[in-house]
Amino acid sequence: MFSVRKATLEDTDSIIKITKQAFTKYIEVAGIEDTAALHETKEQVENDILDKLVYVAYIDDIVVGSLRVEKINEDTAYLSRFGVSDEYQNIGIGKSMMGVFDNEMKKMGVKRVVLHTASKASSLVRFYYGRGFYIHSTTFCKGYIRALLCKDYA
Repeated sequence: MFSVRKATLEDTDSIIKITKQAFTKYIEVAGIEDTAALHETKEQVENDILDKLVYVAYIDDIVVGSLRVEKINEDTAYLSRFGVSDEYQNIGIGKSMMGVFDNEMKKMGVKRVVLHTASKASSLVRFYYGRGFYIHSTTFCKGYIRALLCKDYA
């Protein structure tokens, strides 16, 4: 069984490991060479834990998933760096993390959550569609087609 909680500074190394694993897979699926998520420093992750909402999923005190969210204005939050360890995928961890995330956003009065993902990453797009997101628009600003996905809480 797994649980979800807010991250602490003690989770930093685990979050870095999960992020690198998830985004290594992401660049393969997206057909790109690199992404900033692969080059985060420990200090950057610690700052995110202190300044943003960062959640981790864990099994027996082992962190197996993480996600970060930041309010970008009164009504909107931006979801980033979402990933689950390869060996723990497809058992409901990502769905549970999104459920905790959704509840927290509603409590905070957030009306819309947005995120970017590679439009070629069909498994990710399907996952987000299954959680109530829709494609708002696309952009080529990072050298590949990125979809801006939105989820409205109404």
